[in-house]
Amino acid sequence: MPAPLPNYYSTLRQFREWFHTGVPILTYHKLGPRPPRARIKGLYLGAPLFARQLAELRAAGFESVRLGDVQRPAGGRLPRVALTFDDGFANVLEHGLAPLARNRFRAIQFLVAGQLGKTNEWDRASGEAPEPLMDVAQVREWLAAGHEIGSHSRTHPFLTRISQAQAREEISASKRHLEDLFGAPVEHFCYPYGDWNEAVRGLVIEAGYRTACTTTFGVNLADGDPFALKRITARYASRNWKTVKSRLGRFFQGLGHDR
Repeated sequence: MPAPLPNYYSTLRQFREWFHTGVPILTYHKLGPRPPRARIKGLYLGAPLFARQLAELRAAGFESVRLGDVQRPAGGRLPRVALTFDDGFANVLEHGLAPLARNRFRAIQFLVAGQLGKTNEWDRASGEAPEPLMDVAQVREWLAAGHEIGSHSRTHPFLTRISQAQAREEISASKRHLEDLFGAPVEHFCYPYGDWNEAVRGLVIEAGYRTACTTTFGVNLADGDPFALKRITARYASRNWKTVKSRLGRFFQGLGHDR
């Protein structure tokens, strides 16, 4: 890995060489204007910057790849990138569909199955700004545009902090619910908060998923664990990312203590 590298993605310049060594998975959450009450500003990405990031990747020859193909041999088709969105925010549909289509990229949206059409209740208890989540009709619009959906659990808990029976329900029931609603296979899981262990990984495999995404920083190689895919957070450039990371850690800890 070239050094130094920021531990977030804003522009291709510093990552270009490294991205040719494997398949990066970029993580997004919310697109568009950031409300004044937002506690974790780094989870918002302005629509113009998102469009620039996609255009830059396309100009450099990158093509998007589905999660199920991340670890398949490139067959001379490098460079490749996977695009993921966590939580299912409606602003992704509003600000994301046009630049994705313009650059011929496909993405996956990890949905909190029990919260469709509601808001991000899991982090509002700690003072985060409420944001609408995609409803059933909006998810169908996302799918009709050629994109995928995956599961981000049923209610977005810390899976290692609940009972195994509860974790199994969060993982498996969310898959069934989404497949029943949309008639599309749900083959990919994303651990809420990046919180997982071997027991949780086993439940994901048991439920019939093909892959699972973590928050571990890195690119993905053909011999990696498909149930521990690495990702890179995409955000605006910041000289204070260490502070942001620290705040993220304290925020998520606080959510766990509020349970």
